[in-house]
Amino acid sequence: MDLGKRCAAELFGTFWLVFGGCGSAVLAAAFPEVGIGLLGVAFAFGLTVLTMAYAIGHISGCHLNPAVTVGLVAGSRFKASEIIPYVIAQVVGGIVGAAVLYVIASGKAGFNLADGFASNGYGAHSPGGYSLVACSVAEFVLTFMFLLIILGATDSRAPQGFAPIAIGLGLTLIHLIGIPVTNLSVNPARSTGPALYVGGWALAQLWLFWVAPILGAAVAGVVYRTLFGAAGEEG
Repeated sequence: MDLGKRCAAELFGTFWLVFGGCGSAVLAAAFPEVGIGLLGVAFAFGLTVLTMAYAIGHISGCHLNPAVTVGLVAGSRFKASEIIPYVIAQVVGGIVGAAVLYVIASGKAGFNLADGFASNGYGAHSPGGYSLVACSVAEFVLTFMFLLIILGATDSRAPQGFAPIAIGLGLTLIHLIGIPVTNLSVNPARSTGPALYVGGWALAQLWLFWVAPILGAAVAGVVYRTLFGAAGEEG
């Protein structure tokens, strides 16, 4: 399919991931008496990927994440020449998702960006106060495992039609593990949108949520291709 149409699908899909996932954290996690909590937020992120995988997976591959795109290139599943257009579309989608979320969230009295706006952070800005090293390891390892799930579930030798379920549940699981550590990123586009609105510390710490996920994804792509073969079609 035309690259422009595939990038448009990535933009809409990443918008849904950020608006749905971060929106659940900002709007619903601690809502009085019926808040969905950490478990609900984790499932919300997983459901955004699950639903979009079925909606646009046949169009763009449903990466929704610069780290996933890089990991698929490293695993010989995607063309390196198309990394930049995909990443631009994903980041724009993440920013638009955060923008819409901001418009809604700021409509409530008492809204304050200082509460974090679902931004990712380490040290004093880690939900659990985890160090830079701990947060770096968590983002690297969790992205690595997420890519192994993606590469395995979409392998031509795997059972067909179930990949979105495995990937969506995989994202849910890593959020259950990682939200207390960094608010969980494993996705530079997801991190960039909220950080642009929070500014200050969120932008200063954003580098980690690009570097660690991309490195983890790239290593996973090489490991899967080397150990298990690069079954599946490129592109």
